[in-house]
Amino acid sequence: MKAEQGKVEHRLKIVKGQVEGIQRMVEEDRYCIDISNQIMAAIQALKGINRDVLEAHLHHCVKESIESSDAEGAQEKIEEIIKVIDKLTK
Repeated sequence: MKAEQGKVEHRLKIVKGQVEGIQRMVEEDRYCIDISNQIMAAIQALKGINRDVLEAHLHHCVKESIESSDAEGAQEKIEEIIKVIDKLTK
């Protein structure tokens, strides 16, 4: 994930700014639909970041496990990914 770390950190800072903006909107008693739209935008941004983190995991950790002679480790990584996919689809 090292190569993608800077990109992920930057995008998380953007989401942090979005969440802080949402908090201000709530404090200012802004229109509920506007608040909801901003919440959905932040959620979508987090989903995109999560996708990139998982992609990096597949390209690095899982790939290394599969290419090594550690069949048990590779199976473990595959099961981790399956669990994450299950959580994402609920």
